[in-house]
Amino acid sequence: MRVVTLPQPDDFDAWRDAARALFSDATPPENVIWQVGDAPTDLFAADEPTPPPPPGPAFTVPRAFLDLARSVVLSREPERFALLYTLLARLRFEPRLIDDRADPLVRKLDRFAKDVRRDIHKMRAFLRFREAPDGDTTRYVAWFEPDHHIVRANAAFFVNRFASMRWSILTPDVSLHWDGAVLSEGPGATKADAPEGDPVEEVWKTYYASVFNPARVKIGAMLKEMPRKYWKNMPETALVPALIAGAQARESGMIAKAREDIGGNSQIAWEALRDEAKGCTRCPLYKPATQTVFGEGPVDAAMMFVGEQPGDQEDLAGRPFVGPAGQLFDRALGVAGVDRSRTYVTNAVKHFKFEQRGKRRIHAKPGAGEIEACRWWIEQERMLVRPQVTVALGATAARSLFGRVVTIGRERGHPMTLPDDQGDGGGTAWITVHPSYLLRLPDKAQAEDEFARFVEDLRGAWATIG
Repeated sequence: MRVVTLPQPDDFDAWRDAARALFSDATPPENVIWQVGDAPTDLFAADEPTPPPPPGPAFTVPRAFLDLARSVVLSREPERFALLYTLLARLRFEPRLIDDRADPLVRKLDRFAKDVRRDIHKMRAFLRFREAPDGDTTRYVAWFEPDHHIVRANAAFFVNRFASMRWSILTPDVSLHWDGAVLSEGPGATKADAPEGDPVEEVWKTYYASVFNPARVKIGAMLKEMPRKYWKNMPETALVPALIAGAQARESGMIAKAREDIGGNSQIAWEALRDEAKGCTRCPLYKPATQTVFGEGPVDAAMMFVGEQPGDQEDLAGRPFVGPAGQLFDRALGVAGVDRSRTYVTNAVKHFKFEQRGKRRIHAKPGAGEIEACRWWIEQERMLVRPQVTVALGATAARSLFGRVVTIGRERGHPMTLPDDQGDGGGTAWITVHPSYLLRLPDKAQAEDEFARFVEDLRGAWATIG
């Protein structure tokens, strides 16, 4: 059994030199114990004995392995050194193994590297300097608690970014100090060694609060990208809970103010709402979609129709119900005696969700999170239009309006009371099928029967308007 002692837990060069020596001596992975300094950090052998490579000239290591190893060495996983050496030994006989992401060892090391890269990003994004006196000059000091051994690897980034500042970065493991010309290291520190705040923070908080955009709040994504553990080190995060709590109230205020400023002109207020929705990033659907597809119709419409989501043609045109389902919808409205130009038509979800199959984009059903993320827009549209009757076309629309799963077969064809989300009693709703359902029926006779029933639903809802 051979014991390899590395001087630092993030020393890639030392690990590489040791691995080369072990490899040249034909030492199998299970016969090596890795440790850092005096503290054993890696007592794990390979899960299965790996045959030692035959003595001889060193083989060429793939560049991808070196890139992977440089990241993995920075991990806090105690088995990282042994696993890397095990992979190195296997590459001697399986030169393309590094490209096999299905291999358990490669997959595990990829996960280590991914965690390290994420931690590097977190340090760059969430580290905050605070001004502190330093003799006759000023030094900027930051406290950070990394998950992995990434501080030295990140040093060059901060030297380049803040080259003209004199700064110190304190962490539990090691501290970095830059005097404008030379970077030096010091021992680990505690949070008490870092200053609590400075006058600049109040300016920064004021700026952050002023640019905080409630229309783009994605709480789940925010917490994923900016975990709460970093909040205590960032001055602006003291504002986040109140900003999140007031996000929808602020956005409602924007619309209300628009109505007030224009003397109650709902059309201009609706245009402001539509323009705001164009930049919506509340859920990931905005990324692959062409554009936001907002509602359309008179803002004093007596009836509002809420569909599921835009389809392929709606996504390209930027208008709701212009594809095959929209054409069938128009025909049904005509038969029912409903003038579409006197109704407001929108969707529960404002972006097209699809699966790419070759050149075709196949409709995919929105999830509960996507429906909930878009529900606020529906509420604002209802608040502006204030329809006498709202018709939910399909289960997704019904779920958006009622905030819960609704069974169409049980609730179809009779008036229901909407939740009082707007403080106006909620209003009346009717539930029916989505016209796309009729297009999917393979039996012609059944399709005709269901179309007639759909028309009766529309006629019944229209008849309740005073």
